[in-house]
Amino acid sequence: MKLVVTVIHDRDKHKTMDALRRAGFKFTQVASTGGFLREGNVTLLVGTEDENVEQLLSLIGESCKTREQFVNLLPPDTSQVGAFIPSPVKVLVGGAIAFVLNVERFERF
Repeated sequence: MKLVVTVIHDRDKHKTMDALRRAGFKFTQVASTGGFLREGNVTLLVGTEDENVEQLLSLIGESCKTREQFVNLLPPDTSQVGAFIPSPVKVLVGGAIAFVLNVERFERF
């Protein structure tokens, strides 16, 4: 058995969760926030049998796409008054990160 921990951008969460439900995967949703851009994410915890991991990862990959977004490097509250404000920088956002972990034991109560 495996535990797949996947962090998904807010814009991709509904499409991903719908695809997982349609395929019969059960999951736990945990709200989270990204560290770099401080934007909303969702972390999904999905327990599945070893033979279903590739299907699960495929569904996540099909549902989560990266996109370009312009962001300011410095948060407005850290710059001094009258300081130079840098131009926004283009970064990739979205997509998903998935960690596949071995489960030593599983109990349902």
